[in-house]
Amino acid sequence: MSVALSLLDLAPIRRGQSAKDSFAASVELARAAERSGFRRVWYAEHHNMPTIASSATSVLIGHVADHTESIRLGAGGIMLPNHSPLVIAEQFGTLAALHPGRIDLGLGRAPGSDQNTMLALRRNPASADTFPDDVLELQGYLSGHTRVPGVQAVPRADEIVPLYLLGSSLFGAQLAARLGLPYAFASHFAPDALHRAVDTYRDTFRPSEQLAQPYVIAGVNVFAAGEHDRAVEQMRVAYRARTRAFIARGPLGGNFTDAEIDEFLASPQGSQLASMTRYTAVGTADEVTEYLTAFAKSCQADELITTHQAPETADRIHSIELVGGHW
Repeated sequence: MSVALSLLDLAPIRRGQSAKDSFAASVELARAAERSGFRRVWYAEHHNMPTIASSATSVLIGHVADHTESIRLGAGGIMLPNHSPLVIAEQFGTLAALHPGRIDLGLGRAPGSDQNTMLALRRNPASADTFPDDVLELQGYLSGHTRVPGVQAVPRADEIVPLYLLGSSLFGAQLAARLGLPYAFASHFAPDALHRAVDTYRDTFRPSEQLAQPYVIAGVNVFAAGEHDRAVEQMRVAYRARTRAFIARGPLGGNFTDAEIDEFLASPQGSQLASMTRYTAVGTADEVTEYLTAFAKSCQADELITTHQAPETADRIHSIELVGGHW
């Protein structure tokens, strides 16, 4: 198929497991993606989340690169307003020098955290406003054409690390089009503006030195198993756990039965949370492939970045292998 297939690894820390267990699982998932023909694996920057281990994103990328051979690895994404563009250029210049031809850099402007964590990161609440300028500054460092007189990013790899803009709204689509960069939409958890954003991006795209034609990556959730009912059960378990995690952040706590969670998701109050995972492929390899093919066509995606969310690592690996084998 002409549409590429990639993997977003959320690096989950499961109940009873450690961050070290999560990193070992990330290596195994990347290896599975590599042997199954996936194009790339990305890791997202999140902070102050006890169930996500990818906060030091560049460190995790380097670790997985050391344990794989050919698959591209990158950030999906680095939340650039949390950082100095120079520091990110140094980190990814280092990664590209160590692993030539394999490193991507996706960029977002959200904090990847709550308000208190944002302050702990020393992030100015208005820092998102300078995101377009920060992207250009970073691009200058990576290309060797600095925009800051007398300042270079060292080390800088022989190749230019490719940039991708991430988003879930029209802002990211417009910026990616104006800068001539690939655009990745977070439709795996923020589906509402997907089609409008893609249309805006494609209609207003300006070619750049990095990219001659628009390039769209769309996120989608996947639960693939040998039997349809098994995949559905994995989805139910995973989405119940996700719902409990959201509820636990509020005043109600998280001690609810499966039946109560299902009832909440079916209610008007829970419908918004349930709709966040609207784009989910679930079933056998044939069923998931059929869904992904239709989804890619509907949103004009050049590439799908899939997040396999079965609760157990072995099931996520199996899901990757099943989908990759059919794709």
